[in-house]
Amino acid sequence: MRNVGRLVQAVGTSVWTAPPGWDAALELAIDWLSPLAVVYSCVVVVLSYALRGSTGFGAAAAMPLLGVAVPIKILVPVWTLLGLASSITIAWRDRRFVSFEDMLRLLPSCLIGVAIGLYVFTALDARTLARGLGVLVVIYGVHSLALTLRPRPRWRLSPRFVAPAAGLLGGAVGTTFGTMASLFFAIYFDVIRMAKDEFRATMSAMVLALSIVRGIGYFAVGEFNRDVLLVFAVALPMMLIGIFLGDRFHTTMSELTFRCVVSAALIVSGIALLVK
Repeated sequence: MRNVGRLVQAVGTSVWTAPPGWDAALELAIDWLSPLAVVYSCVVVVLSYALRGSTGFGAAAAMPLLGVAVPIKILVPVWTLLGLASSITIAWRDRRFVSFEDMLRLLPSCLIGVAIGLYVFTALDARTLARGLGVLVVIYGVHSLALTLRPRPRWRLSPRFVAPAAGLLGGAVGTTFGTMASLFFAIYFDVIRMAKDEFRATMSAMVLALSIVRGIGYFAVGEFNRDVLLVFAVALPMMLIGIFLGDRFHTTMSELTFRCVVSAALIVSGIALLVK
């Protein structure tokens, strides 16, 4: 990675003079990230956001896949910034379909969940967080694969009880691990039989709101450090490329096959996090 750093420095000095101490800071910030890890992470981000743009699903698998190469303590704040940027685009485009009434039913308990998740995130070390995420995605991957291969009847639960539980768990899990919050929001939307357009728009609006709140929390506890901002700067253009591709191309893979592949990827990446 030092060779990459020298190359960036050689090219950059012709257009910009770095402030004193920048070279040492940059090399320190990217010392843990190998060139192979950079390439791997860029490919994962592009593909996940391309799939999200073309199918509305797929970005959930990116977190555990990236967690194999990028430390969870860095990845979670980065993923929050990426989620903020992508959700702004989708929520603004589909804003007329957003159900603010249902958002208001989720947000109060979601804020409590964010506070719980922020405490857990700051209290646990990166290794414990990685293993916790591994357990979570393996369970979800197996559950998703089972539902894909053998669909079950929709849940018959009271929305009045599901909304606060979904908000609390979505806020807590999403803030602790940086992903899977949408799973709990989707449970509530499924219970109230939300229409497809409202589902997509309201989900993006909820993810946007959650990203803003937990982003403020990460900033307050000092998690937006130099490493986080550096990785975000690399990942942002990859995310934009993925969204651009996803808006213009649709996968030829069937919905059933696609969901099986995503579920398998979740299981494999979760196991990788457990043995990392």
